[in-house]
Amino acid sequence: MKALIYFLIVLALGLIIYNATFLDLENAFSGDSKTALIGILASSIVIVLMVILLMSRAISEKSGD
Repeated sequence: MKALIYFLIVLALGLIIYNATFLDLENAFSGDSKTALIGILASSIVIVLMVILLMSRAISEKSGD
């Protein structure tokens, strides 16, 4: 399970980098830039959720459950 979580984090980082290539800061809220922003936001949320899951599993293991 831990390997899957790390794989998802790496995949999300890759998607952030990929979507950043489509980002146009001059016109950020139209066309491909809007889609890229949504992709970057979604990938960032995935990373935050996976880190929370890793931390909660570590706390659970320390508490003896």
